[in-house]
Amino acid sequence: MTAHWNAADYHQQSSAQAIWAHELIAKLALRGHEHLLDIGCGTGRITALFAEQLPEGIVVGIDSSADMITFAQDEYTQPNLRFVHMPAQALDLDDTFDVVFSNAVLHWVHDHEAVLRGMRRHIQPGGSVLLQMGGQGNAQAVVEIFNAVIARPAWRAYFADFAFPYAFYGPDQYTDWLPATGFTAQRIELIPKTMTHTLDGLKGWLRTTWFPYTDCVPADQRDTLIDQVATAYLAAHPVNDQGQAEVAMVRLEVEARADGH
Repeated sequence: MTAHWNAADYHQQSSAQAIWAHELIAKLALRGHEHLLDIGCGTGRITALFAEQLPEGIVVGIDSSADMITFAQDEYTQPNLRFVHMPAQALDLDDTFDVVFSNAVLHWVHDHEAVLRGMRRHIQPGGSVLLQMGGQGNAQAVVEIFNAVIARPAWRAYFADFAFPYAFYGPDQYTDWLPATGFTAQRIELIPKTMTHTLDGLKGWLRTTWFPYTDCVPADQRDTLIDQVATAYLAAHPVNDQGQAEVAMVRLEVEARADGH
């Protein structure tokens, strides 16, 4: 699948992903000199934060979206920071790294073994890996609402050949994949999370990260589809006491070390 990202829009609508990334960064316990690879860097917000935390290190962010990379290169210009347009499953850099990080990205990639093999080629023996992605059961209520809405007569024809675009894996797969690709697992777990949105925020999130659905319909009808999905979702899952929509998410979090010492 070719990703049709709108970098500027995503940058405005990705606050939950940024919050979760900050939680992950604390788990890395960086010392300031590491060489770090951020797989799926998006608009570069978190990658640039790494560059600040690693004044004696080097940070490289890769992303499959040229629009994201261009946005990141324009927005963040630290001397120890570099952005490269490259898909996660075809990793090919001249660098080697002490740390590989990825947040809210790998559920867009079906071949995780290819990603892991590429990571192993680019990480020092004993290097650390921290990955978080949508996991088994992620956003299931939203998936069910989308499925119900696109089955309506007005939309059905646009989705005749639609295939589910996300790869929401679980611990069982990574338990097999890590040793097969040269890593020792330290922790693999599914973590429930709750994402909260205002009504406009919910629609913005649907627009920016569920585009494999919305791109199936003509551009002038996409807002209508999003409105119908948001309305159906809130009918089934009313807002909380603060007037916010809540979405049950599941993150697959993986910590590992590269084999070698």
